[in-house]
Amino acid sequence: MATTTTTQKKVLGTYGAGSNHWVGDGFPVRNLFPSNGVQLEVSPFLMLDYAGPQYFKPAPKPRGVGEHPHRGFETVTIAYQGSVAHRDSSGNSGTIYPGDVQWMTAASGVLHEELHEAEFTKNGGTFEMIQLWVNLPAKDKMSKPGYQALTKEQIPTVNFPTGGHARVIAGSLNGTSGPAKTFTSLNVWDVILKAGEKVELTVPEGHNTAVVLRKGDAIVNGTATLTGEARIATLGREGDTVTIEATADSELVLLSGEPINEPIASYGPFVMNTREEIVQAVEDFKSGRFGNL
Repeated sequence: MATTTTTQKKVLGTYGAGSNHWVGDGFPVRNLFPSNGVQLEVSPFLMLDYAGPQYFKPAPKPRGVGEHPHRGFETVTIAYQGSVAHRDSSGNSGTIYPGDVQWMTAASGVLHEELHEAEFTKNGGTFEMIQLWVNLPAKDKMSKPGYQALTKEQIPTVNFPTGGHARVIAGSLNGTSGPAKTFTSLNVWDVILKAGEKVELTVPEGHNTAVVLRKGDAIVNGTATLTGEARIATLGREGDTVTIEATADSELVLLSGEPINEPIASYGPFVMNTREEIVQAVEDFKSGRFGNL
């Protein structure tokens, strides 16, 4: 009878927020990458901002980020508290409520607006979200923009025998697949663990992997401790398991993805492969080729 062996991925490092800043007037963020210089360790993921938790008083008009462009990648917004109204130049619009995920494929280019939703603006409350940028392969960077509105009801949950659970936003966990359609092989899982709980999660050999602690206290693969808020552990490509032990109630996000081994040229909201493509993106934006809101 054949036996299956598993190997833990090696923890490469642990980091706190590399920068703290405001995006517009509505999103106070702690950036976990690329500000920590771990770009090669987290490809195909380009950026992760953890916004909040922050209480906002009632206001007469919505806070947030006005019209701005994107090209060459995808933006993924995971809402935990608060709500955001959005619209883009491809004609997509809607509201992201707690538990929902917005997966926007900018690709060849969109203009985008993200503002606190009207009722949240009027009543105030605590705001907490993650925004993740996912790179696209060169062959897909100039494809047609797309949009996936993933409501919390559409995102399946995998329950652990020890009491916690994971929401599978993208990829697959224990035979359960998430609803997000992706251009490359990747996983995005929301993981909730109770104090004292220990789980072993299987991720593909060859994937870059990162464990993000939103809040709590957890030990990754028995060696790396993440404590407090906005912490990240990066792991190597070799191996196929990640063990997380919660020493306090913990809320985490696990990311894994097949690396995109291509050059990256970036300038603000544009991520391409060459400087010439960046120059073209800026020209196209200035010339109005991204459409209008």
